[in-house]
Amino acid sequence: MLTRRRSHRDSLIWATAPTVHSRGRGRAPAPHTPAVQTFHRPEPVQGQESHPGHVHRITPPAHNGQPPLHPLTDKAANHRLQAYETAVKSSFDRILPLLRELTGLRREKGFIAKAQALAEQTLGIRLPEHLLEDAWIKGLDMSRLHAACLFETYCRMADGFFAHDPLKGHDTRAFNAFLQSCGFHLMDVTPCADGRLAHAISYVLRLPFGAVRRRSSAGALFDVEDTVSKWVEVEHARYRAGTPNTADAPTRYLKTVIYHFSSRHPSHEGCAAHGSDDTAAAGAGLERLLAFRQAVENGFCCGASVALLLMGLDTDTDALRIHVPDAQGHMDLQLSLDTGDIYHQTLSMTPEAARRYILEQVRRHAPAAPDEGMVKLIAQLVEHNLSQLDYVRRRHGGAYPDQGHAERFMGVGVGFEEIQLRNLTFFACLRTVEEGAADLDVGCRILGGLNHPHGRPIPVVIRFDYHGQVPGARERAITRCRQVDRAMTERFAPQVRDGLLHRLLVVRDCDTRAGLERVASSLDPTGQGGHR
Repeated sequence: MLTRRRSHRDSLIWATAPTVHSRGRGRAPAPHTPAVQTFHRPEPVQGQESHPGHVHRITPPAHNGQPPLHPLTDKAANHRLQAYETAVKSSFDRILPLLRELTGLRREKGFIAKAQALAEQTLGIRLPEHLLEDAWIKGLDMSRLHAACLFETYCRMADGFFAHDPLKGHDTRAFNAFLQSCGFHLMDVTPCADGRLAHAISYVLRLPFGAVRRRSSAGALFDVEDTVSKWVEVEHARYRAGTPNTADAPTRYLKTVIYHFSSRHPSHEGCAAHGSDDTAAAGAGLERLLAFRQAVENGFCCGASVALLLMGLDTDTDALRIHVPDAQGHMDLQLSLDTGDIYHQTLSMTPEAARRYILEQVRRHAPAAPDEGMVKLIAQLVEHNLSQLDYVRRRHGGAYPDQGHAERFMGVGVGFEEIQLRNLTFFACLRTVEEGAADLDVGCRILGGLNHPHGRPIPVVIRFDYHGQVPGARERAITRCRQVDRAMTERFAPQVRDGLLHRLLVVRDCDTRAGLERVASSLDPTGQGGHR
């Protein structure tokens, strides 16, 4: 139906996730490529009256107390993703219980050895010994210990991610082929930096993270100049190296924005950068998309070489609101396709009938005749999202219990492809504090609100990835880490002085599968962080 929108431990972690192959698609679930077909309404069910606009549905019975699965749900993928999420988040959730146990041990003989043994057993990490010494006299600095546990757990999680590829996100061949068959050669996605969208690629859209460029930004307000530079880089590679395809291939660069809203608490749990006003969030996202296309057109006279897509994400349920563009790229903010509606309309259909229905609904929700390649891509995204809706239904009864923010730390800089889980990290993608000041302020306000009332600090990971094949790139990444750290300590001087903001500085060679390289930390014995 047409929807008019209202204004309103090391590898031990990975050992817990069983290796599951999904429905004969090999190691990684590759996108199904539906043929573009003429829609046929499913045959009436016997005993039901048929009339125009009526969608025939039979609610399947629940099985073992669980809600019925959608016919297009990838059960194997859901099982694998749940195992990964449970393993990672449980490791962070064990930090506070560990700290509580440490407080009861600090006066016991052999405290340091016992504390380290407990940390090894509980989190698979070792604590900085200088934070444990003299604890029987001075007591434990729980704020610093909390940050230390979180940083160590993060590094362990990240190193395991790069070593084992638990989400199989580096297997990009099938998706790249599918994307090009739709008429696009790169999908560049900007979700809001809000941690409730950090899982948008691997979970909500079910895409291999290695095939999608993700640059999060507060309010999904991406940097137009940076995106134009990336477009130039991609087009240059097509001309010179034929990567990902040759320049004469009739494909376009696809820029996508994902804003967000809350269906349960629309005026309080929406996007903070837009005052929880989803109309403003959608409008700002569309405005930024149009500015990107105009910039390419003004600078290179080829605006037709870019395509645009705007989507909204309900952070309570993970349902998508998709503004389907027509063949000219026009999108109507008041017209959207809701995957939650699609889920219920197709729940009792056969997979084939459901796919036909999805294709027809995508076409009907465009302001005018749409591009069939875009229809094909959006239909696949809708189908993928149906699996995620079942994921949330099975795990959380249809809506997340943490409807607001629950991020564990803030990620600052460039990188963080390993962060693919909801409400784990607030992103501030930046190269300098000055250019990312707004994102930093929002992130510190959110993390401060979560942690400061309980005496816990804001943990910040400052990270810059580099290309190891470029001479001097590692040294420049380290320098940038130190520069951002110095600027952050100046901008948030009161929090730093009171021990309410701690930083870990890391770099990584993104041309390899290597893990993180630690540069410095505010928890180091000198307490100087990245300063020299």
